Amino acid sequence: MNQTKYDVLYVGNYTKDKIITPTETKFVDGGAINYSAHAVVNLGFHVAVVTRLAREDIGVVEKFQSAGIDCYPTYSPQSTTMLLEYPTANPDIRNLSVSSIAGTITPAAVQDIDSQAAVIGSSIRGEVGLDVIEALQAKNMQVAADMQGFVRVLRGKELKYEPWEDMKITLAHLNILKSDAVEAEFLTGEADIRKAAKIFADMGPQEIVLTHKDGVLIYALGEFHEFPFYPSQLIGRSGRGDTCIGTYVAMRLTKTPYEAGIWAAAVTSMKMEKLGPFDRTLSEVQAFIQKNYNHGSSF
Repeated sequence: MNQTKYDVLYVGNYTKDKIITPTETKFVDGGAINYSAHAVVNLGFHVAVVTRLAREDIGVVEKFQSAGIDCYPTYSPQSTTMLLEYPTANPDIRNLSVSSIAGTITPAAVQDIDSQAAVIGSSIRGEVGLDVIEALQAKNMQVAADMQGFVRVLRGKELKYEPWEDMKITLAHLNILKSDAVEAEFLTGEADIRKAAKIFADMGPQEIVLTHKDGVLIYALGEFHEFPFYPSQLIGRSGRGDTCIGTYVAMRLTKTPYEAGIWAAAVTSMKMEKLGPFDRTLSEVQAFIQKNYNHGSSF
């Protein structure tokens, strides 16, 4: 039995990503858990990852460990391999395809882990299910989930958005819901992100984190808070939402939704300036917040 108490646990499969933009093609280590955990450990939190990947990718586990992140892997015959194409300068427009998947994370993978909060960061429907969310809540964790891992369905090698029969049942179990603007419109039928956030909240989650190309919208305790992104250059779009929700959940352990939203927006802005996970320092984020959000950045 693991006796370690974590601040945040990140749950989801590692992905091997090939990213194609109008200016370049890159191969990077991906997956929501990769972007979230690396960002938050740099802010000083004690974090862990539960994931599935091929043993040939054990170097990813070693990277987690060397960064101070405890990783609990299940080795599968293959890792999830994803192609992400961004045909225009609009970071919300992208085409996704998958050539292999690492399989489903089960409640047994999280049963011996203790944490204040958990973030479900899956890539495809079926990767993490309601059974895992219920197992985490049974351990008195605050649970957040990204809608990308529930609305995306693999058809052949293409990822498609499809209606989600168990959406209301699952959302009723969440404390915090994260979506991007495209997913929100598909799931709620509402293009107005504030209206979409309210529809999500009516299904049960107490807090909504909704990212879009210009920033992040927080809807919590009946109030809206909006924060722009301020990247000096837009190179690392992949991992935007993962970084945002990962940071928000960690900061909500000690901060108000407004303050946590500022931190999430700042860290995400800085992450988008380069490919790969956020790798800046706490003091750099504090300076960024003071400069761009005109807000005290006490940690």
